[in-house]
Amino acid sequence: MYGGKLVSKGDQIFVFASENEGGFGLIAKGVVSRAETTPKRPDLERQTPRVSITVNRTGGAKRRLGRSELNAFNQWDDGRPETELNFKLYRQATNKIVGLSSGATQFLTGFF
Repeated sequence: MYGGKLVSKGDQIFVFASENEGGFGLIAKGVVSRAETTPKRPDLERQTPRVSITVNRTGGAKRRLGRSELNAFNQWDDGRPETELNFKLYRQATNKIVGLSSGATQFLTGFF
């Protein structure tokens, strides 16, 4: 979803702990050390692409950034990095890997 299936070894990644499962949002950053596409099942007509990854952690978040901080950014076409994160991470309550713009990446880097 949102470019996540394109993740590959060497990519920078930001880790959000699922608030639906008791987490607090942004917790760490790291580098992908392994990315493996899960094969599609032939018995399913429609299947969401799945990727299994291993991440080497390179830092912990210094400030909180989660659903409550991003909730106000809901004008989907305003071009703000906060809005991009709110849309991609919190519009659907599912765990996911997403691709981010350079603006959103720069914004998240400021939390470390």
